Amino acid sequence: MIRFVLAIVTSAMLISAAYSATISGKVAAPGGSVVYVDAIPGSKFPSPTKHASMDQAGLAFSPRVVVVQQGTTVDFLNSDSVSHNVFWTGVGGNKQLKHNLGTWPQGETRSFKFDTPGVVPVLCNVHPEMSGFIVVSPTPYFSQTDSAGNYKIENVPDGSYTVIAWHEGMKPTSKKLAVSGDAKADLALSK
Repeated sequence: MIRFVLAIVTSAMLISAAYSATISGKVAAPGGSVVYVDAIPGSKFPSPTKHASMDQAGLAFSPRVVVVQQGTTVDFLNSDSVSHNVFWTGVGGNKQLKHNLGTWPQGETRSFKFDTPGVVPVLCNVHPEMSGFIVVSPTPYFSQTDSAGNYKIENVPDGSYTVIAWHEGMKPTSKKLAVSGDAKADLALSK
C-alpha cells in the first residue's frame, strides 16, 4: 500500500513539474503588446467555459485589446447611453471570417465564440472612431505586457515552441524557443 501511495505522489509531482515552466521576457514596443505560444502540432485544447468581455463605455472599447484562447466566447456589453454596433472585417486577415453582431442599446450584451486564431479588428459602424482588438491565441499560453513591456506566460509544458508577439500598428514577430524549465524570450517589434 505504501508503495502504491508513493507511486501516486511521485507521478503527481512529475506531472506538475512538466507544466510548471514559465516563459518570460520583454517586448521592445510600447506597453499593451500580446505574447502567445503558437499552435502546438498534435495538441488540442478544450474551449474555455469562462467568457471574456469587451465593454463599450465612453464611446470606446474597454479594454481596447483582449487576448483569449481559441474557442473562447467574448461578451460585448454596451454600457453607453447610445446604441453601438460591433463588427469585424476578418480574423487573422481572412476576410471570409468577417462578422457583424448588429446594433443594440445600453445594457444589452451580444456574444460571439472565436474558433479561429488570429487578430480580430473590432469596430463600431455607428461610431467610426471606435476600434479595439481581440487576439485569439491557438493555445492557452498567452500574456499581455505591462507598461514596461514585460510579460510572463506560466504553466507551459517543456517542449519546443514558437512564441509570437503582436502590437497594434506593428509587424508581429516570432521566436523559436526550447522550454525546459523556465525560459526567456525577448522580442522586438517594428513598424
